[in-house]
Amino acid sequence: MKKFLFVFPVLLAMSLLIAACGGGNRPTILDVTFAEFTFTPAEFTVPAGREVTINVVNEGAVAHEFVIMKLGETVGDDFGDEDEDNIYWEVEAEPGESLTATFTAPSEPGEYQVVCGTAGHYLAGMLGKLTVVAP
Repeated sequence: MKKFLFVFPVLLAMSLLIAACGGGNRPTILDVTFAEFTFTPAEFTVPAGREVTINVVNEGAVAHEFVIMKLGETVGDDFGDEDEDNIYWEVEAEPGESLTATFTAPSEPGEYQVVCGTAGHYLAGMLGKLTVVAP
């Protein structure tokens, strides 16, 4: 019985320490470079409902946007005013700018379209995909 009274608190303390340091809540970090008509990389995977930090570098000659559309929503022929209500989250970077922003990933798993909202960039192929997975 004395051994149990010693071992139990030690095991409990170790369990709490492991849970507190567990990998389940590690921050999700996306590093993305903007250039003329490309995101590098163009595909991203994040856990649902978690905070995401995005580090952006715009190597392009013009401003670029990283626009995440809502689940099930896609841009039509070209990105325009009619798409504004279908945006989940967005960030813009000026030419030569590096920035860091955070957002909460959508809570619903699935594939979300990512586009550049700068005029003509969607048509030129500046798009990607955000895959949200269950945590």
